[in-house]
Amino acid sequence: MKKNIKIIYQYDGSKFSGFQRQKSQKTVQGEIEKIIKNTFSQEINMISSGRTDKGVHAYEQVSNFFIDKNIPIEPIKRQLNKSLKGEIKILAINEVSDTFNARFDAKSRTYLYIMKLEDKITPFESSYVTPIAKSIEVKKFQKIMDEFIGIHNFSSFMKKDKAYRNPVREIFYIKCYSENDAIKIEICGNGFLKTMVRIMIGSALSIYFGKENIDYIKKRLENPDENCKKILSRSEGLYLYKVNY
Repeated sequence: MKKNIKIIYQYDGSKFSGFQRQKSQKTVQGEIEKIIKNTFSQEINMISSGRTDKGVHAYEQVSNFFIDKNIPIEPIKRQLNKSLKGEIKILAINEVSDTFNARFDAKSRTYLYIMKLEDKITPFESSYVTPIAKSIEVKKFQKIMDEFIGIHNFSSFMKKDKAYRNPVREIFYIKCYSENDAIKIEICGNGFLKTMVRIMIGSALSIYFGKENIDYIKKRLENPDENCKKILSRSEGLYLYKVNY
């Protein structure tokens, strides 16, 4: 008999080559699965709310997996936190119904993007904040980002990904604000495509700094094209922030 385990956790994306398991690279999923296999002799397959790119962090990631009924839950949490100290932290672990699915049951995901003037970034922040050369007026940037709100085909704002065939997503809200010398952007939607948030932010920055026309986003949404050139922002300032069920 198996039981379904749900974990809520954080990780420092600068320590990993992305989230998804890879044979020759250190990844978030790969490390968790490896530790559980080595400690509890359990082969697991994590189901997660989403996958993050190399260098992208998580304040709150959610996954589930099935293990044998006789394995107690708390030792799993202790072992993972002990083995992955400073890289991954398990915040909560509990048994859930067999039907719970961390990916398909999620109602919304929220990403947070943090930017700061490059001359104000300390060496201790360099892996966690995206540098910008010039200051940003929040209200002006908010107006540019507002174009993304609603239901759209986001083919023009994603990297090609065989795992996702439906490019239609809904963005519920976008909130831009300043805090402690940083510009922060929260983007909440029902789901996100591969590298979608970074391309959204990169496109908005190109418009703000005059590299693209003001109607660039609108035209790309109205004429979706997965083969068009994408403008990426850097990964350091991106965090998976919240997942709601």
